[in-house]
Amino acid sequence: MKLVVGLTGGIGSGKSAAAEEFARLGATVIDTDAIAHELTGPGGAAVAEVKRLFGAEFVLPSGAMDRKRMRERVFGDAGEKKRLESLLHPLIRAEVERRTAAAPGPYVVQVVPLLLESSDYRARVGRVLVVDCPEALQMARTRQRSGLSESEVRRIIDAQIQRQTRLAAADDVIDNSGPIAALQHRVRELHQSYLRLAAA
Repeated sequence: MKLVVGLTGGIGSGKSAAAEEFARLGATVIDTDAIAHELTGPGGAAVAEVKRLFGAEFVLPSGAMDRKRMRERVFGDAGEKKRLESLLHPLIRAEVERRTAAAPGPYVVQVVPLLLESSDYRARVGRVLVVDCPEALQMARTRQRSGLSESEVRRIIDAQIQRQTRLAAADDVIDNSGPIAALQHRVRELHQSYLRLAAA
């Protein structure tokens, strides 16, 4: 049985930076957000169903789902959000399973932003790794990266599981409140630990 590490953290915490470093060290990294983008991108496996469920106006001329329009549709409407999730989540899970089974690396890192909100993913990973930083830093990084307003970022953070709850559920933590070199050093330490666990 392959060692599967579930990597999670709040928006702007540094999940992508940690995942890149794990990949560089030879782990197989599977990113659920990237899979969701493939499924809803031009010619993606979910696009025809998006069109059927939500209407042609939710598909761009390129053949991709109109993300902006869909975000506006599902944000604040729990029913519509659930409808989209019940379409996408099974497809994402199936692809994660397929890639995990075929993974060439010594262990697998599944990047799942909502890992702890989803009992399904929680049950599929052997260890939970949380990338953490103070909320003020999350806000600043997310605003710098996305151009979203402070209130928009606040809404996203408030919709996610609380920081203390996330930390309490972690087997391992990467403190990403310092420079990138500190994050990379911590990833290297965890990599050695996961290699030992994978070999055991």
